[in-house]
Amino acid sequence: MQQTKLFTKTRREDPTDETSQNAKLLIRAGFVHKEMAGVYSFLPLGLKVLEKIKAIVREEMNNIGAEELVLTALQDKELWQKTDRWDDAKVDIWFKTKLKNGTELGLGMSHEEPLVQIMKDHIKSYRDLPVFAYQFQTKFRNELRPKSGIMRGREFLMKDMYSFHTSEDDLDDFYSKVEKAYERVYERVGLGDRTFKTFASGGIFAKYSHEYQTLSEAGEDTIYVSRAKNIAINEEVYTDEVLNDIGLERSELEIAKAIEVGNIFKLGTRFSEPLGLQYLDETGKAHPVVMGCFGLGISRLMGTIVETWSDQGGMVWPKAVAPFAVHLVSLGNTNDVVTTAFDLYAKLKSNNIEVLYDDRELSAGEKLSDADLLGIPKRVVVSEKTIAGGKLEVKDRRTGVVDFQTVEELISNLRQ
Repeated sequence: MQQTKLFTKTRREDPTDETSQNAKLLIRAGFVHKEMAGVYSFLPLGLKVLEKIKAIVREEMNNIGAEELVLTALQDKELWQKTDRWDDAKVDIWFKTKLKNGTELGLGMSHEEPLVQIMKDHIKSYRDLPVFAYQFQTKFRNELRPKSGIMRGREFLMKDMYSFHTSEDDLDDFYSKVEKAYERVYERVGLGDRTFKTFASGGIFAKYSHEYQTLSEAGEDTIYVSRAKNIAINEEVYTDEVLNDIGLERSELEIAKAIEVGNIFKLGTRFSEPLGLQYLDETGKAHPVVMGCFGLGISRLMGTIVETWSDQGGMVWPKAVAPFAVHLVSLGNTNDVVTTAFDLYAKLKSNNIEVLYDDRELSAGEKLSDADLLGIPKRVVVSEKTIAGGKLEVKDRRTGVVDFQTVEELISNLRQ
């Protein structure tokens, strides 16, 4: 991508109606556009990051045997009435609308009910189980006060997965596989060393659920962390009983603010029983299907990465999710600089290295400032000075370390 052909522009000043760091930086850098409170459009650079996060999550879900599908956003109220989740007094975050014939519909805020309804057509016998199905879909939640930028909105992108089993034991086995898959996701996107499996309330479903919480002062949750055991407890269930259950002492825990970046639940038969999802065992006896639910906010994860890795200059994207691997910046408009920079751009592309080429006619200060703001892992400068020296100036965005490399060294290092 040549920056002169990128329609988005950077801003020098923070948007006045945002308080969260992720929203300020993403808007300034042209990654997202705010439509209204809690609603953001993802522009080309932001979409590239989202798609890379999705690709990592998709790979990890597929590796544990899950199948991808896409469910509808429009929801039939009669289905949700059967599980007692349509009434606003019970679930107060619905967006509801009506067809022209007066039929009332909802915009999906979760998808247990519709997927159970689908599975009734496909699960008949124990031989049909287990099933693990997931999707990436925009969710709609009528939050009273959306905040924290793209980390808590009224419209957001989520990976939600639902599992179907013959028994609690089979669910437990899959549950542990999902735990490991989630840990790999957080490691791959650059949050592994600060994200903890966190014991939380199971609500009506189970004694506990598990959240994945990333340490950050921007977080809305308070957790108690055991770094030695790599687990945490949410403040809402921080009691002596819970400490005893999981073998922790208060003295080994530290209090911290955190952002919830995932959650997993054992649903049991909460949805299969009221909706009539059953299977026949080896003897022909009918049983309700046992279920699990596994959520991971894709756009929330993107916002968390920005909150976690940004600095005074701007964003600092981990390599795995950065919109480009290299930000090539040409300084000066002489023939030598323009030709050398474009030749390098072509060579990087031919080696399948993702590169954003800043070929704009701006001052060196503006270009370098924008490079810091966009946060691409490597910044490569071509100038009269580097041409005279026979090497490129290469800066690591995260460490700030600058070194000088030949074209061949640069390409070799990037391909590694």
